[in-house]
Amino acid sequence: MTFVSAVRHASVRFILLTLVIDALGFGLVVPIIPPLVVKLSGLTVASASLWLGALLAMFALMQFFCSPILGGLSDRFGRRPVLLLSLSGICANYLLLAWAPSLPWLFLGRLIAGATAANASTANAYIADITPPQLRAARFGLVGAAFGIGFVVGPALGGVLGAYDLRLPFLVAAALAACNLLYGAFVLPESLPPERRRKLDWSRANPWGSAHMVFMDRTLRRLALNWCCVWFALGALPTSFVLANTLRFGWDSQLNGIALGVAGLGSAVVQGLLVRRIIPALGERRAAITGALVTMTGYFCQGIAPFPEFVFAGIALQALGSFGGAAVQAMMSASAGPDRQGETMGALSSLQGLTAILSPVVATTLFSTFTHQGSPLMFPGAPFLGSAVACLVAAWAVAGVRVSVAPSPQAIPVEAE
Repeated sequence: MTFVSAVRHASVRFILLTLVIDALGFGLVVPIIPPLVVKLSGLTVASASLWLGALLAMFALMQFFCSPILGGLSDRFGRRPVLLLSLSGICANYLLLAWAPSLPWLFLGRLIAGATAANASTANAYIADITPPQLRAARFGLVGAAFGIGFVVGPALGGVLGAYDLRLPFLVAAALAACNLLYGAFVLPESLPPERRRKLDWSRANPWGSAHMVFMDRTLRRLALNWCCVWFALGALPTSFVLANTLRFGWDSQLNGIALGVAGLGSAVVQGLLVRRIIPALGERRAAITGALVTMTGYFCQGIAPFPEFVFAGIALQALGSFGGAAVQAMMSASAGPDRQGETMGALSSLQGLTAILSPVVATTLFSTFTHQGSPLMFPGAPFLGSAVACLVAAWAVAGVRVSVAPSPQAIPVEAE
């Protein structure tokens, strides 16, 4: 079998299934980590939220430093070995979380996961390798849908398992990650042929070099600002969603898990079924702007929510606006050469990690400030209003972007999904 034939038979479905399993494992632990931090720290919910923010920030810090290196390595040695390395780190992370006797062990697990967090960027580079530019928005939408499917089952299952034992979801997630690793090792072929690989440039394979590459180009700079603002806004969900709804409405881990599962279901439907229709109809730039504004409205509803119905309305709007991310990824990929997809996606992931360092800290600080005893205003939804402002900036950033997408002779054609 030739290399091109092997890539064709690999199919987009292979990488999507990998992401579904990975997202399922991640979603399992989302409703569990906040109460586990409260339990191990012995602090009140408001005080423990600061430790939760620090825990997420440490993951993002390692992602910031390591993503450009992993992106450069995937351009040099191929996507497959980097993806397998990432899956190994994820498995080790969940095992540490399952047995962690104290907060330092939780931090160690998140450091390992952050250092090897190359799943999304490597998967996007894989998709770009085998997809012509004019079809990438729809394929990136499928990548987002794969994560959404994992989040449909993951948080709901995590909430149910966590009701029996807070450690059980971590063990299940570790088993899923191990299966994912074996799947990739024995089934997934390489997508980047040797003739399209390039030498590793250490001057660019670092956070500062990759940031310089992005900011020297006006289009990449504005797209990166949009991407970072969207991810900054998303930081309110893992840090404040569970805690805010617990305080406002008395939700337990099961109800919070179901709500997050609804969010994943909506995102999966939008990105799997609607992206390929919305983006061609609006165009990539207008789709990105519209998506950011719709998402902004969703966060606003979650922030002011006086009743649970507002939370679900916000979740629905946030899911509907998720098509904007696929449009931004398509424009970013179109701006990069065929031999620099890994570097560009790694740079984007690094900047995302930098944003994620700040986002949990800001979100948990806002939450703690407006929920601690003696606060002049009890307002658990404050982090979500901050997210709404970030989405407004994201819409502005992409408003002046112009990217022309033309067929690339280097792209390997694949069968229509």
